[in-house]
Amino acid sequence: MSDTFMNSNSVILVGKIIGEKEFSHEIYGEGFYIYTIEIPRLSDSCDYLPLTISERLLVDINIKSGDIIKAEGQLRSYNKFINGNNKLVLTVFVRDITTIVEEEESKNPNQIYLDGFICKQPIYRETPFGREITDLLIAVNRSYNKSDYIPCIAWGRNARFSSKLEVGDHIRTWGRIQSRRYQKKFQDGTVLNKTAYEVSISKMEMVEEE
Repeated sequence: MSDTFMNSNSVILVGKIIGEKEFSHEIYGEGFYIYTIEIPRLSDSCDYLPLTISERLLVDINIKSGDIIKAEGQLRSYNKFINGNNKLVLTVFVRDITTIVEEEESKNPNQIYLDGFICKQPIYRETPFGREITDLLIAVNRSYNKSDYIPCIAWGRNARFSSKLEVGDHIRTWGRIQSRRYQKKFQDGTVLNKTAYEVSISKMEMVEEE
């Protein structure tokens, strides 16, 4: 993969592996596994994020539940056909793993940088407590003419700024990946607990095209 695409979508995570790995899929004889990483927030809660790791990265390393690791890679999206509907699924595609984590690296354990384009009209709203939020969907180009579609949330002054953006605008964002649990209620009264993943933006800038 070219440096251009690697540099437009960059993730660094430091956290604890939770539970056992699950087989995900195989491509051209290469198997991939899903792990869950727990990353603490400043608010004393935690984010629980999915990691997709190639078996080839696991040849010389034995990752087990409870291990502290550093994972570097990209936030990827793909469409999965579930119960007759297309669902956007997000996962961190890992390109490098380290089990010896320096203290400095764990001080900012959840980092993501995206360089992409607004692909859906931003939605601005206010919480009942008056906090400003804008929901964004950012398309980040990948090699082989593919793109990842990343849901993002901007807050405060960034929310006001991004609410004025238009489809096609080129932006760069810095922030963290967060997990959010919610309940989906069905007409028959059943309730399903689900988890959504999104990027919480801490800094953003618009790129002026030449």
